[in-house]
Amino acid sequence: MKGIDVSYHNGVVDWQSVIGAGYEFVIIRLGYGNRHLDEKFVDNVNGALEAGLKTGVYYYSYALDVEAAKAEAQFVQEVLQSNCINPELGIWFDMEDADGYKERHGMPENQTITDMCSAFICMLNEAGYQYVGIYASYSWLTGVIDIAQLADYVPYWNAQWGNCNDFPCARMWQFTDSLNVNGQTFDGNEYYE
Repeated sequence: MKGIDVSYHNGVVDWQSVIGAGYEFVIIRLGYGNRHLDEKFVDNVNGALEAGLKTGVYYYSYALDVEAAKAEAQFVQEVLQSNCINPELGIWFDMEDADGYKERHGMPENQTITDMCSAFICMLNEAGYQYVGIYASYSWLTGVIDIAQLADYVPYWNAQWGNCNDFPCARMWQFTDSLNVNGQTFDGNEYYE
């Protein structure tokens, strides 16, 4: 199943164009860091659902320790509950350092990063959300996050731009950051059902 992921950076999304181009799902950024709600989150969720797209959400982490990761999970739970949203395609913990925040503020050790992933997943599982996974680049999934320490049921979303997904246990694969849909540019994804 093919889809996109979006945040406020994508501006106003033409959801009918997305559907018309054959895409079936969207993963929407809920927020980032310490309780920052994505400015377009509610609009994007409503627009996607009204268009008939399957939806999931992701949260870009700025956590540097386990307590901060738990606080991020708590915020995700609060936003989903207050908006009566139970994302069909799950909640994804975006664990990377794309903007260099972690590097500038003291990059956590790999074990701490793995522990943060576990804490985020466990908190949301305990809150009743059973489909909670990890988004990261291929290099982080294979060299930073120790996936052997995480539960077997944890889904992974591999960001590896190109022609193949080299992470065999990925539930979802982000294959490009330059998917053109009727003049709008998105990250392109494939979801393995």
